[in-house]
Amino acid sequence: MVVSRKQIAPECNIFIGGTKLKQREQFKYLGTLISSDGRNKVEISSRIAQAKRSFQKMKAVLTNQCISIQTRQRALQCYIEPILMYGCEAWTISKQTQKNLEATEMWFIRRMLRTPWVAKKSNEKVLKEAHTKRSLMNKIRKRHATFFGHVMRKGKMEHIVTTGMMEGKRSRGRQREKMLDGLTKWLNAGRVTQALTAAMDRDVWKDMVANATKQGT
Repeated sequence: MVVSRKQIAPECNIFIGGTKLKQREQFKYLGTLISSDGRNKVEISSRIAQAKRSFQKMKAVLTNQCISIQTRQRALQCYIEPILMYGCEAWTISKQTQKNLEATEMWFIRRMLRTPWVAKKSNEKVLKEAHTKRSLMNKIRKRHATFFGHVMRKGKMEHIVTTGMMEGKRSRGRQREKMLDGLTKWLNAGRVTQALTAAMDRDVWKDMVANATKQGT
């Protein structure tokens, strides 16, 4: 695989024992889909689909009105959310991706309450009926921050990959949002350099993550 921003990925010819290896646009590694465009869109869509399938398998429990909504929410957090958030520490979340994840969170809650779309209830009203609030993005961002702080303090190859810069000019047009950009905004850390400095102090970083988690997304 060649990871590139170009519409058509450069061809890579690698031979082993005279046999040419097939070039792939995506493949699964440790349960995570890696795409040649370097984005997480395919992986996140796959995670959402897997989580919904698992929800349907547990539908008899998660939509059972004889069980309290609090108990069913705990079951959702225990069995469904880990499937959805697997590998989320490395995701770069765009605005559209965030909307998709938030829509998935509401999809779960509406089905647990058996609220049909034709009822025309707003998300706020549905959340009030479920005695809960949005928390999925907050959980993902917290995992981002915890993993990032660990990588920065470890100071090995992952640190170089995260903070390193490539030679050459930037491509034309709007630049892609980086994971660190979204994390800095969530932590209200000001600039990226300030976030990097704070991550090196475990206690300071821990306090920043705790404050951001309380404030929400």
